[in-house]
Amino acid sequence: MLEKLFALRERNTNVNTEITAGITTFMAMAYILFVNPSILGAAGMDKNAVLLATSIGAGLVTIMMGLFVNYPIAMAPGMGLNAFYAFTVIIGMGVPWQAALGAVFISGIIFILLTVTRVRQLLVEGMPMALKHAITVGIGLFITVVGLKLSGIMSIRLSLIPPTLEKIVAAHGNGTPLSFETIIELGKLGSPDVFLALCGLFITAILMGRQVKGAILIGILLTSLAGIATGIVNIPAGFSPVSIPDFSRNAFFALDIMGALNMGLLTIIFTFTFVELFDAMGTMVGMATKAGLMDKTGRFPGMGKAMLTDAAGVSIGSLLGTSTITAFVESAAGVGVGGRTGLTAVVCGSLFLLSMFFTPLVGLIPSAATAPALIIVGALMMESVRNIDFTDFTEFFPAFMTIILMPFTYSIANGISAGLVLYPLLKLINGRGKEAHWIVYILAVLVVMRYMFLAE
Repeated sequence: MLEKLFALRERNTNVNTEITAGITTFMAMAYILFVNPSILGAAGMDKNAVLLATSIGAGLVTIMMGLFVNYPIAMAPGMGLNAFYAFTVIIGMGVPWQAALGAVFISGIIFILLTVTRVRQLLVEGMPMALKHAITVGIGLFITVVGLKLSGIMSIRLSLIPPTLEKIVAAHGNGTPLSFETIIELGKLGSPDVFLALCGLFITAILMGRQVKGAILIGILLTSLAGIATGIVNIPAGFSPVSIPDFSRNAFFALDIMGALNMGLLTIIFTFTFVELFDAMGTMVGMATKAGLMDKTGRFPGMGKAMLTDAAGVSIGSLLGTSTITAFVESAAGVGVGGRTGLTAVVCGSLFLLSMFFTPLVGLIPSAATAPALIIVGALMMESVRNIDFTDFTEFFPAFMTIILMPFTYSIANGISAGLVLYPLLKLINGRGKEAHWIVYILAVLVVMRYMFLAE
């Protein structure tokens, strides 16, 4: 039955591998169960309601992705979009969270329309091969940065410019605002949490080098157990792995669509739409490429269904009471251990639904255990760089900018935007304009207009 439903043999995988991949993906992204309620709770939403919306929304939409599309891609409220929703829209602009959910719902409807009219599919099909591979590599570096930050191996801090006491006093005296720069450096390697993450990275790398099946999942479990054994991970007194969710505190169907329209939140809706468009497209292209789902013509069978599921997920999340649900880059963790079909997504989604009853147990898995998995997966995704033609500047420079801007600006959308502008521009200037699909020129214009709009 599973073979017929998910075409396991056709994609050179089996049930055990897919289950392992689903568990690995869930562990790599389970942090969203705690981070999302914290972020949206800071904006005045009930944390329990957000937790329910996160676990149910991620579970249902991820299972939809598995059953309807047969892709090993997991879905959950997107990091970045939830921060924009909470801190910019609700706190910064004073928009009620119900109206903000209404704006998210409307952006989901726009996505559905773009998908059923095949506009989104056309965007993927028209994407140059060099950029498709660059997106995979860029997301790999993006995932690596996420892993390095979560582990504490990499530290980011703000530093005064200039960092001298005399100039600081002088600036304060004449009312000149102080300037800061971002410093990226090694974290505190002597910290117990960072040391545990380093050990986890070392263990997982050894297992990967020895080609142990499920190496990433084993690494996560061993690191978690080591953290508990050494006291780095504390088990609270009276700990019970099972808890009954409080369904009396929910935000189901609390969104205010008319409120969003009456408040003139078109700018907010446009921002949700634009960022989600490129983030989701980049993530799905990257994961599908890594999973070997791209055919010889550069197309992805089932991508239309995947985008429709993604679009529906946006609106479903808002109905349940959370910000934009989107494809998660942490899906690469499951793909990295061999996930190739929708069974991976079904397993992951089922665990999200079950997590409502096992949140204390999920909470014991530390970032020091999941972060090494993201770093390893980031390394695996670098493989696609060899498919970029580095003998043709008009091909590799847009790809290069796509790759570096994703981790350096901490945005998948920024990287894709750079590539979409530079690729047709360089082709056109060099008299090779026909090599770029016509849809790429339209996208380039839209990208430029979007960033000009943001600059105002």
